Amino acid sequence: MHGLQAKELTLSYGEAIVIDRLHLTIPKGKITVFIGANGCGKSTLLRALARLLKPTGGVVLLDGKEIAKQPTKEIARRLAILPQSPMAPEGLTVLQLVKQGRYPYQTWFKQWSDEDERAVVRALEATGLAEFAERPVDSLSGGQRQRAWIAMTLAQETDIILLDEPTTYLDLAHQIDILDLLFELNATEQRTIVMVLHDLNLACRYAHHLVAIRDKTVYAEGKPEDIISRQLVKDVFQMDCQISYDPIFGTPLCIPYGKGRRILQKEGVS
Repeated sequence: MHGLQAKELTLSYGEAIVIDRLHLTIPKGKITVFIGANGCGKSTLLRALARLLKPTGGVVLLDGKEIAKQPTKEIARRLAILPQSPMAPEGLTVLQLVKQGRYPYQTWFKQWSDEDERAVVRALEATGLAEFAERPVDSLSGGQRQRAWIAMTLAQETDIILLDEPTTYLDLAHQIDILDLLFELNATEQRTIVMVLHDLNLACRYAHHLVAIRDKTVYAEGKPEDIISRQLVKDVFQMDCQISYDPIFGTPLCIPYGKGRRILQKEGVS
């Protein structure tokens, strides 16, 4: 089993090394979430895995082959990425945006096909956007816009989907809506999903596999229930906390210390 791997991966911006000799294997058919403090290199690592950033050292491998040496369209048929806060051209409709996901399958000899049409319809239906197909993307709510971009990546029909903070700028209801959609997609189609998330508790709830980044490399990785601890949160986020368990899902729940209003229960008061 190869899948997506990084070996001795080093990533830099100019002279500044962001990721240093990192080793990582993304579990196939699972949801993997990158966590870590701001500026630790999560998004940079995701971009490198998607071949959007050239390594300073080491390699990214897709099914055992160096991703940098594979044809762009071939990669685009196997791996899709949704960057943080993407912007659509003014007036572009949802249908037009989702159709962009079929670009890797277009050639001079093979233009739009019935299979392309079916893929777009499936993506719109999977994201609940069929009724919005003719609406301009910029007229939608934040959650609907994010669904439209996810629909585009679904239309690409890749086994691997990478998403950089897909819940950024969304309210809590829309965050859950998007994460539920991705969770269902993984459960029903076994797509490999890799995400960067800031909310540690949501990461614990939805991830099969967590990767904590610190000091330019992998600090810890594994099931959330196996690796999340007060020490990990202290080391990775420089924050004291208490670790409990989500009363509904049973996943780790981080309760950070800090100043705030405290309500103390008094005897006889429920």
